[in-house]
Amino acid sequence: MYIISDKINKGKILDKMEILDIDGLFMASKNRVFKIHNCNIRKICIMNKKLANPIASKMVSEKYEKLIFYLTDLLTDDDDSGESYHEALNQIEKFRLEIKNKYREYLTRKELEKMSKQLSILQKEAIKRYEELRYSYSEYLNENNRRR
Repeated sequence: MYIISDKINKGKILDKMEILDIDGLFMASKNRVFKIHNCNIRKICIMNKKLANPIASKMVSEKYEKLIFYLTDLLTDDDDSGESYHEALNQIEKFRLEIKNKYREYLTRKELEKMSKQLSILQKEAIKRYEELRYSYSEYLNENNRRR
């Protein structure tokens, strides 16, 4: 692995143990290969937060748009079992944890608050619909027990 820096270690190959200690935004691409000094580079780590912000914003916004599309599809689904609402809640929590662990340092507070507000609205809607479904199911069971 190479470190590209304007201050020290220009083009120096690092030991694998040194790589594990690097903190930064890792960009990995299966299809794209960069060539530096006739070496194929597949993973890039950006350590400067100013440089990482636009890249992280773009990566997160793409994931966020896919999540919103998936969640609206799940919430508009007419599922009587409530599995779609559970799935929606699980996907929201998974996305929040991923943002918290991977990208929080590189995103601005404004971006994080915007996503959080929209996700909380969708989460409340999924909980509300699940509770309505559960209530109607319990009412249905009570009605059947009375008829017997």
